Amino acid sequence: MSLRTTIKNALPKSLLGRALLIIVTPLILLQVVSALIFYETHWNKVSYRLARSVAGDLAAMIILIQQEPGRAGRDRAFDIAARTMDMTMAFRPGAILSNRPHELDNDIERMLDRAMRSVVLKPYRLDARSSERSVQIDVQLADGVLQVTTLRKRLFSTTVYVFVIWMVGTSLILFGVATIFMRNQVKPIRRLANAADNFGKGRDVTHFKPEGATEVRQASHAFLAMQDRIERHLRQRTDMLSGVSHDLRTPLTRMKLQLAMLGDDAGVEALSQDIAEMEHMLEGYLAFARGEGTEKPTMTDLGRMLEDVVAQVRRRGRPIDLHVEDRLSLLLRPAAFRRCLTNLLENAARYGEHVSVRAGRRDDAIEITVDDDGPGVPEERRDEVFRPFVRLDDSRNPETGGVGLGLTIARDVIRAHGGEITLATAPANGLRVRVRLPL
Repeated sequence: MSLRTTIKNALPKSLLGRALLIIVTPLILLQVVSALIFYETHWNKVSYRLARSVAGDLAAMIILIQQEPGRAGRDRAFDIAARTMDMTMAFRPGAILSNRPHELDNDIERMLDRAMRSVVLKPYRLDARSSERSVQIDVQLADGVLQVTTLRKRLFSTTVYVFVIWMVGTSLILFGVATIFMRNQVKPIRRLANAADNFGKGRDVTHFKPEGATEVRQASHAFLAMQDRIERHLRQRTDMLSGVSHDLRTPLTRMKLQLAMLGDDAGVEALSQDIAEMEHMLEGYLAFARGEGTEKPTMTDLGRMLEDVVAQVRRRGRPIDLHVEDRLSLLLRPAAFRRCLTNLLENAARYGEHVSVRAGRRDDAIEITVDDDGPGVPEERRDEVFRPFVRLDDSRNPETGGVGLGLTIARDVIRAHGGEITLATAPANGLRVRVRLPL
C-alpha cells in the first residue's frame, strides 16, 4: 500500500471531519511553532538569567566570606544570605569534593552549571534531584566545602505553565466554537442528502426547506425544482396512459354489445376473441399507469404481504416454497408493491414447475429472491425483458397471455422504492429474480 493511499485512508471521510481537520491542522502547527519559539527564546533566556542570579548571589557570598575569614565573618554572610537571598548556608571545614564526573539530569542543573562556570569559577557540585522544593550547591573553598541550599522557585519560571495553559485552553475553546459552527453548517447538507435519499426511495419529502449557506440553499432549490419536474412528468405520463386506456373502453364496450346482438354469425367468435385480447391489453396499460400512482408509503409487514401473495398464487395449483428469515417491516406503497410481487410470482409459477421465495436482511437492505426451474432468460437478453411490451417468445410460452408489461411494472415499482431488481440463473437452471430494497 502506497503512502498516498495510507494517508487517504487515514483522513476523515465526512465533511465535518475534513472541515475540522482543515481548522485543527494549522492550529496545531501554530501551537508547535509558538512553543518552540517560546522555549528557544523566553524559556532559555529567563531560566539562564535566574540561574545567573543565583550564581551571582553565591559568588558575592563567597567574596564576603573570603574578605572576613573566620567564624564571625561566615556567620554574618550566612545571615545575610538567609534574610535577603533565600539561601541557607553551612560550612564543612576540611571537606573535599569528589572528583568523579557530575551528570546533569535536568534543565535546572544544566542552566545552573552554565551560570556557575561563568560566575563562580570554583569547583562545585549540583543536586536538584534530592528535593522537590530546593536545590543544593556544594562549592569547594580553600579550607573546606561551602554547602548552599536555595529554593527551586528561584531557578524556575512559572510563566511556562501559564503560557501552556493559556495556549492549550484557548485552542480548545476555539476548537469547540469551530466544531459548533461547522456542525451547524453541515446540518443543511445532511438534510439535503436525507431528502434526496427519501425521494429516491419513493418517500414523501414534505418538511424539507432550503437553509444554510448560499451554495447549500442553491443546491436545495435545485433539488426541489428537480423533484417538482419529476413528479409533474410522472403525473402527466400516468394521466395520459389512464386517459387513453379509459377512452378506449367505450368503443370496446359498444363493439361487445353489437357482437352480442349478432348472435352466432360467422366471424363473431373471432371478433370476440380480438376484443377480449384488446381488453386484456388495456388492463395491462392501466396496471402500468397505476404503478406510478400517488399512493402514500406506509410501514408494511413485508413477510405478511409475501404470505398473502404466495397463498394467492398457490390457489392456481403451483407449489411455492416461502421462507422469511425475520420480521421485515418497511415503508412501502402497499398496493403497488403487492402488484409487483404478484407479477414476479405469477411469472415464476407460469414458466416453472416449482418456485422458491426467500426474504431476509442483507447488510443495510432487505433482499427478496424468487427462483424457478423454468427455461430461464438468456443472459444477453436480461436487460431487454424490462422494456415495455417486450416478450421473449423464443424462451417463453407465447400462449400464456400478457402484453410484456409485468417486469416493466415490477422494476418501476421497485425503483420507485429506491431499490433494484436483477436477473440471474437459479440453482435449478431456471430464472432467479433478486430484489434489494434499502432500509
